[in-house]
Amino acid sequence: MNLLEVLGGNQGIAAMARELGLDPATAQSGAAALLPMVMGGFRQQAGADAGGIGGFLDLVRGLGGGGLLDAVLADAPTPTEPGQQLLGRIFGGQEVSAAVAERAAASIGLGADLLQKMLPLVAMAAAGFMARQADGAAAAGDGGLGGLVGPLMGALGGAQGSSGGLGGLAALLDADKNGNPLDDILKMLGRQARASP
Repeated sequence: MNLLEVLGGNQGIAAMARELGLDPATAQSGAAALLPMVMGGFRQQAGADAGGIGGFLDLVRGLGGGGLLDAVLADAPTPTEPGQQLLGRIFGGQEVSAAVAERAAASIGLGADLLQKMLPLVAMAAAGFMARQADGAAAAGDGGLGGLVGPLMGALGGAQGSSGGLGGLAALLDADKNGNPLDDILKMLGRQARASP
């Protein structure tokens, strides 16, 4: 599994590029910087939800399920409200979303404002992909959600090389090397809040 698969293949990267007025290579760099933190947020939300990953997928289905990915892939402008709702659930607020964009921007040299516009698109594509994979596994009788979570989270946690995976970028963003770069951002925000008068 790689970055392109999770974001809808080349069509997903091209759709994000078109929507944001970028070339595909820049869109792919931005998405690769944001995806580990979005997936870390998904993992954290699934862990905090009483229903586990099933509860999180119920949330995703309530926002459109696999249709979230379709909305990103469509030729029409993407209605980003479902993506904003997802980000609100996984990050808890605009301050964390801004910090995620700033952290990613610092790692790849793109503007934080641009990455903040890309965040809901990445969240929608990844959540739509997860919903489709989970629904497909359940329909095929492949154990439902259990077989989805490990490979998806593991592959996006940095175990892959540079051929469309996240590789070294995820490791760079994950300061404490626990496989979830989002918790590093939350810690950083906590330190900033304590340092502010």
